[in-house]
Amino acid sequence: MVPKYMETLQTWCGASMDLGPLERLTNLLLVEGLTDIQQKQHDFVQIEATQGARHISKKIPLEKLFQPLSKFSIPPRILVTVGIAGIGKSTLVKLFVHTWAKGEVGKDFEFVLPLTFRELNAYDKLSAERLIRLAAPHLTESSFLSVGASRTLLILDGLDEFKTPLDFSDTIVCTDLQKEIQVDYLITNIIRGHLLREVCVWITSRPMAASQIPGGLVDRMTEIQGFGDAEIKDFLDRLFVDNQNLSDGVREHLKTNKSLYTLCAVPSFCCICGSSVGYVLKSADCSLDASVLPKTLSEIYSYYFKMVLCSDGQGKQKEAPRIGQVANNNSKKMMNCLGRLAFYSLIKRKYVFCEQDMKTYGIDLSSLHISLCNRLLLKEETPLPSVYYFPHLTFQEFLAATYYYTSAKRALFDLFVESGMSWPKLGFLNHFKNAIQRSLQSEDGHLDVFVRFLAGLLSPQVNKALSDWLLVRDEHQGYRSQVVGVLQSLLAVDQAVSCRTVNLVRCLHEIQQVEIATHLEEALKNESLAGKLTPANRSALAYLLQTSEICSKEANLSSCLNYHTFQSLLSQLLYCSNLRLENNQFKDSAMDLLGSVLSGKDCQIQKISLAENQIGNKGTKALARSLMVNRSLLALDLRSNSIGPQGAKALADSLKINQYLLSLNLQNNAVKEDGTKALAEALVHNHTLMTLHLQKNCVGPQGSKKLAEALKKNWGLKELILSSNCVGDAGTAALAEGLTVNHTLLTLDLQSNSVSDVGVTALTRALCSNRGLISLNLRENSISKEGACEIARALRANGTLRNLDLAANLLHDEGAQAVALALKENQALASLHLQWNFLQSKAAKALGHALQCNRSLSALDLQENAIGDEGLTALASALKVNSTLSSLYLQAAMVGESGARALAEALATNQSLTTLDLRGNAIGLAGAKAMANALKVNRALRRVNLQENSLGMDGGICIATALSGSHGLAYINLQGNQIGESGAKVIADTIRANAPECIVEI
Repeated sequence: MVPKYMETLQTWCGASMDLGPLERLTNLLLVEGLTDIQQKQHDFVQIEATQGARHISKKIPLEKLFQPLSKFSIPPRILVTVGIAGIGKSTLVKLFVHTWAKGEVGKDFEFVLPLTFRELNAYDKLSAERLIRLAAPHLTESSFLSVGASRTLLILDGLDEFKTPLDFSDTIVCTDLQKEIQVDYLITNIIRGHLLREVCVWITSRPMAASQIPGGLVDRMTEIQGFGDAEIKDFLDRLFVDNQNLSDGVREHLKTNKSLYTLCAVPSFCCICGSSVGYVLKSADCSLDASVLPKTLSEIYSYYFKMVLCSDGQGKQKEAPRIGQVANNNSKKMMNCLGRLAFYSLIKRKYVFCEQDMKTYGIDLSSLHISLCNRLLLKEETPLPSVYYFPHLTFQEFLAATYYYTSAKRALFDLFVESGMSWPKLGFLNHFKNAIQRSLQSEDGHLDVFVRFLAGLLSPQVNKALSDWLLVRDEHQGYRSQVVGVLQSLLAVDQAVSCRTVNLVRCLHEIQQVEIATHLEEALKNESLAGKLTPANRSALAYLLQTSEICSKEANLSSCLNYHTFQSLLSQLLYCSNLRLENNQFKDSAMDLLGSVLSGKDCQIQKISLAENQIGNKGTKALARSLMVNRSLLALDLRSNSIGPQGAKALADSLKINQYLLSLNLQNNAVKEDGTKALAEALVHNHTLMTLHLQKNCVGPQGSKKLAEALKKNWGLKELILSSNCVGDAGTAALAEGLTVNHTLLTLDLQSNSVSDVGVTALTRALCSNRGLISLNLRENSISKEGACEIARALRANGTLRNLDLAANLLHDEGAQAVALALKENQALASLHLQWNFLQSKAAKALGHALQCNRSLSALDLQENAIGDEGLTALASALKVNSTLSSLYLQAAMVGESGARALAEALATNQSLTTLDLRGNAIGLAGAKAMANALKVNRALRRVNLQENSLGMDGGICIATALSGSHGLAYINLQGNQIGESGAKVIADTIRANAPECIVEI
């Protein structure tokens, strides 16, 4: 029995099945249930709206699909794997059966019984016993009896192709294995466990059909991943295995069209799309205009059908193909019959056909061996009469559209009514309106792509491709403008934007009417959307959110929305990964709306900025409630609102539950001590949040102490921003105590907090033992030379700190000298900011000496100090031997000609400095000449700023002449140097002559 059983399985999989690279199928996405868009929207709409992205935290390898996920759980009995049409569900099943037969997966199963719902459609009634024999006809009586005792897997592939919907609310209970009942009742009894209770059942389905099964009956749900970029490339390379240039050309074209490229995540569509574009590229001569390459769904399918019509039985293109040579009456009749079958079956949601269906719609079964039909309608042998189906759902939709388009020109009655009379509908335009209305009334959008194709058949390029075969040449010209008017009038209605209305914009795109979207995209680029969001533009905006490269990384809807427009766009904002809603005067009521979006299972928003609105504690509470269930949001920015202590407490409560948010910005929100205490308490429980911005919130010493206590128990927070909070020395000392225990915080910002030497002393003592902090910001405080000495002591002991900001303090030369001495020993600090510290040449000299032996510092900022020429000369001497400093900022440092000459001399040998800022000094012609000589030989500098000096025209020319050859500069600023307009262009052109990408500001 076993050899025959294995032979049967191999036959079921396909004797010569080419599995190809299927790595994506060996790791399925583990999901908790179906989202609204999966249950209610067309497959393509799911991909387009979400841009192919699903934020799933866990994957499960195929070999563990049927195993317990932990030692405390049991193996699942009912598994459902979902995936849109063409994603590879049947291929996955065949892969599993194939590898199980080889003993590589599912080793716990003694029997694997695969069946398709297409096979089950042939039966009205079945018993459980007969069902098993149908899956494994070679089972003996003894083997059959052992099915219930051994671990057995029953696979039911393609629930979406089952002829009868499953109704779990009206199921006749059956426990008799031998009793024959309706097949749908049999399936529901098996799923409920009334029959074959010990058998593991694996069902595959499109998401919408899978929603028939109550979630409570499903033990494990998985989803098949689509192609990523690398897999699309690999697939196209295999599709054009003999022509790598063609593969590259196809991929390059598709990547310029985001809408099509997104859909290429579906393997079946990737094949159709790649074949279509490849056909056009192969058929064209060397002077091919990129504008003729297919850019819409309708164009893709029109060229695909043209390719099929012009191919022989092996799918090879005939020499010098002409549509007229193959367009005979019999073939046209066959295509019309196939279109009629496709259309009326689509209305009935029927995707699998029997021989009776063929006869009903006049399809001659004897002619199905013809290549044309073999490419468009597939046949599957079953124990009973064969069944037929289109290779992909979109084939059925395209053929349905061509049938409707052709018939609408002469039909007298409603084409959606297959039999019986209806109100007269005369003329193509009335029938087109009827189709659009039917699609708009469909809650699940199953006619969306059909009407998109219907509109696309009016495209000039589609007409050109299919004229004299499916279409009449140039006939579209009489209908096109009228149809555009119909679509635009529907978009002008003030209503909530839905997937249906977005589909109307896609219809305009198919018909090559793109003005609305183009103008709106330009407004998006220029951030000038304010006042332009009419009803039609709102739908166009939702379309752009899905298709525009501008929105792919960030959808910036700042300063352009009011409550009404926000409400109308709400359902389409779910799928933006990075959403900016700043400065829209949003109040609490708008947050109630946004909270409903963030609470949805479909929500894919990862970053959202609500800065500079008018959100109070009530609106914040609505957001906080949504965070308790949201699993997509990683960053929330509420800068400059008025959430207050109560709003902060609400967010804190949500953070105790939410373990997904990584960044929270509450800058300038009047959180005060009470709100800070609540947030600190949340940090004790939440170890996921990595960044917390609390600047300008009146945190005070007491709030800082609470945060310090939280730091002793929190190991997740990496960045704490507390600038401008009146922390004072007491709060700083408390935070310092926290740092003695916490070694995971990386950044601490205490700018503008009235920190004096007392607070710094406590902080630096903590730094002596802390081994985590990387960045410390102490700018704009009251640190004097005594505090600088304490900082120096810490730098000698600390080997972790990388960035130290001491700008705008009171260090003077003595403090800077102390820090400089420490730098001779410290080999960890990479960035040091000392601007606005009343430094003079002595400090610069000390830093210069330090740089001669320090090998870690890469950025030194001495702006707005008075180091003068003498100080710069000392630094220049250090640059001759220092090989690590890459950025030197000397704006307004009282540097003159001699300092510039010394620096230029150093730059002739230094090859590490990449950024040099000498703005606002007194460098004249002599200094310019010296710098020019250095630039002739220096190849390291990338950014030079000489703004607001006294170079003059002659100095500018010297600089430009030095850079007239090859150089490495990417940016140079010569503004404010009395160069004059006459020479500015010449100088800029000279600098860019051999470096066209270099930015020259002059």
